[in-house]
Amino acid sequence: MKCPFCGAPDTRVVDSRLAGEGDQVRRRRECVSCSERFTTFEGAELNLPRVIKRDGSREPFAEAKLRAGMMHALEKRPVPTDRIEAELARIKHRALTQGEREIPAKRIGEWVMEALRELDQVAYIRFASVYLSFADVRAFREMVERLEREPPPDGGAPTV
Repeated sequence: MKCPFCGAPDTRVVDSRLAGEGDQVRRRRECVSCSERFTTFEGAELNLPRVIKRDGSREPFAEAKLRAGMMHALEKRPVPTDRIEAELARIKHRALTQGEREIPAKRIGEWVMEALRELDQVAYIRFASVYLSFADVRAFREMVERLEREPPPDGGAPTV
């Protein structure tokens, strides 16, 4: 690996260990030329499916867009970051394990709605109001009433 400090092409691995949830290898490296040390992370390269948008166009799966949409819905809500990251990882895993080269954006949106419903029902309503494009206040009210009637997935009291 090329040294990020001096650009020398030769570095040696000083230490290796598992990182994250065991899906990455963390390596401490030392440059043979300038003796500077740095850390690299190595992980499997997985091919996520392309996303088929509503207009029929296709684009690469963008984890950053997925995260931004969920974070926007969860803004100022009392949801721990580790739970959000776990749901993001679950959605990404579902996309990988579908075994398809392309996946409709609608399916990903449904997965996000399921995840938000488990995390926080207010965030669920926020996301649904944009994703489902409520036509009027009545449609919005019906969604809230349905949430009040149906118990949340975790079996607790509704948070609406």
